[in-house]
Amino acid sequence: MVQRKVFNLSALLGAGMLVASCTTAPPPAPITLAGQPCARPPVMHCPDAECGALVTEQGPVQGPAEGRRYFIDYPCDLKPDEKVTVVLSLHGAGSFGNWQRHYFPILDQVDKYRLVVITPNAPPRRWTAEADDAYLQSIVTSTVNEIGAKNVKAFWLAGHSQGGMTSRRIVCSEFFANKVDGFLSLSGGRVGGAPGRPPGGFGPAPQNGAPPPVPAVAPPPPAPPADPTCDFSHIYTTGEYEIASLPDTSSWAAKYDCGRREEHDLVDTKAGYIYDTSRQDPPTKSWGRPAAPGKAEVFDYGGCKDGRVVADVVRLDKGHTEGLEPVVTEEIVKLMTRAKGGKIAAGAR
Repeated sequence: MVQRKVFNLSALLGAGMLVASCTTAPPPAPITLAGQPCARPPVMHCPDAECGALVTEQGPVQGPAEGRRYFIDYPCDLKPDEKVTVVLSLHGAGSFGNWQRHYFPILDQVDKYRLVVITPNAPPRRWTAEADDAYLQSIVTSTVNEIGAKNVKAFWLAGHSQGGMTSRRIVCSEFFANKVDGFLSLSGGRVGGAPGRPPGGFGPAPQNGAPPPVPAVAPPPPAPPADPTCDFSHIYTTGEYEIASLPDTSSWAAKYDCGRREEHDLVDTKAGYIYDTSRQDPPTKSWGRPAAPGKAEVFDYGGCKDGRVVADVVRLDKGHTEGLEPVVTEEIVKLMTRAKGGKIAAGAR
């Protein structure tokens, strides 16, 4: 009799487990952001070479302003309550959103590092406070609302050239100061001490055999801007030929009591996607030549207080417009995701 009772109890337990397993809720379906279904390869993705007119595409997402569209790249398996790093990536003057997506191609890293990347366009191809600040705020707000503020692990501003200068202009503004965890300057000015321009100046050469401009007496260089007053991590990238020399100190690193600067090198055997094809008659080292494999030096000020990251990345034998190669791109993403985040999530509590 005892054995029979034990047998029946085991059978009942087994049946209960079977029923429980059959009634377990399925995992939540991936979410869609901005009404733009996720696709692989990403929409309007350039091939490895000869991207052509595709770089001028404005993006599939209709934003809050009439006629203004943007890109949003995110993991195709993004779950409703998943923690992500959000990046607002701004193109330089004269450029386009899809050029920016491939100049700094973190769209290739969104799945691995759980990124949501917003890449808008400035209609006159240059960012201004009057035309763009409210627009940028609105698309950040709508994205955060869709993700859920508590799920924003970190929020970064990233910008190339004038997009980098715009990021620096807005980083401590009323809207962004309590949201931005990090600022990535892609040849858009260094926080913590300016490196200066290279001897002979900076910029594209005259095109189609045009005579060089008549030299003029150059005005004295403007004083470097003061360091921003709010708190954020900072990564500065530049081509070797864009600068006179990289300072070996950083007042931004000193602000966070960072440790001794450590250097390590990177090698990319694959070229970036794009370069400025309109300025190759003749090309100049400072402005940038056709995309090619390359090397980079990473200078990391480790041990910063409050989990901040401060670093410089110098791409050797590069100028202003050669698109970043895959290894150096991923290294920058690693630095970004290593840094402390949480401003937006903290504001949601």
